[in-house]
Amino acid sequence: MKVKVCIVGSSGHYGYVLDSLSEEVEIVAVSPGVPGEDINSLLSKLRQASIEPRIYEDHLQMLKTEKPDVVVINTHFHMNGKILQEALQMGIHAFVEKPIATNFEDLLQIQKLYTKVEGKVFFTAMFGLRYRPWFLTAKKLVESGAIGEIRLIHAQKSYKLGQRPCFFKKRDTFGGTIVWVGIHAIDWIHWISRLHYLSVYALQSRIANSGHGELEVTGACLFELEHEVVATLTVDYLRPQGAETHDDDRLRLVGTKAVLEVIDRRVILTDQTGTHLFESQAQGCIFEDFLNQILGKGKCMVTPEESIYVTHVALCAREAADTKRIVKI
Repeated sequence: MKVKVCIVGSSGHYGYVLDSLSEEVEIVAVSPGVPGEDINSLLSKLRQASIEPRIYEDHLQMLKTEKPDVVVINTHFHMNGKILQEALQMGIHAFVEKPIATNFEDLLQIQKLYTKVEGKVFFTAMFGLRYRPWFLTAKKLVESGAIGEIRLIHAQKSYKLGQRPCFFKKRDTFGGTIVWVGIHAIDWIHWISRLHYLSVYALQSRIANSGHGELEVTGACLFELEHEVVATLTVDYLRPQGAETHDDDRLRLVGTKAVLEVIDRRVILTDQTGTHLFESQAQGCIFEDFLNQILGKGKCMVTPEESIYVTHVALCAREAADTKRIVKI
């Protein structure tokens, strides 16, 4: 079976799709998600892969005309949730950039629409960092009981800023650094611990953002989880340009038996017998996982319910930072 795919926009991680191209996937058409969005980088990479899609100026017209099985949604972030709603209403599976909504209103509509099509239409947020070898390994160790009962969690997201597109400079179109960058770590904490969030307090700052308008370059969240577990998260766009990698992702889980750390793409466990370095599992592929779900070949590791839940928590954290008060989740 050929899966017909349309791509809306080129402002997100459409690379997940290009990394998982196969004979089952047919990219038939592309369009911008907002007027004036430059999709030349997407078209160039598709042509490098010998793919010549039809090009539309209007994404809704494309979806109505092409009637794809799947739509990849990765335009300016404030529009992703609105286009996801359209996809759900049209019965189209969606592979959508995170956050799947930049406001509570869109997220509530997504949740309502999904309850009507659950079991028929599937969507996945692009939480592709779950599939990195070091996080898969950490997940497996926690599930094996290697660290005992989790009592404390810390996560870090640090990125190089560089020069970001203009839509990053406005909260209305970008959504905020906590919901764009921090959401990954919010996902790891929930996915690996299987604990739910109860409340959050957060702070953020735009100082030293190199002329990027309303974009926050530093932030921190303090979460209360179930069973009195405390989780902290820091985000920043101040990773030096001279660093070897674009990102510096870290995770530390303190348990009753051991401490587990993900740092520098390594997984380190310290217990009563000493410190142990674990060989990471193989790299996973989120779009391949998504395709297996809709083709009935397996279960996607990122579900619609988790996509909604993690987005809700991220929006609560942003609200806490904006208002400088504790927000119940």
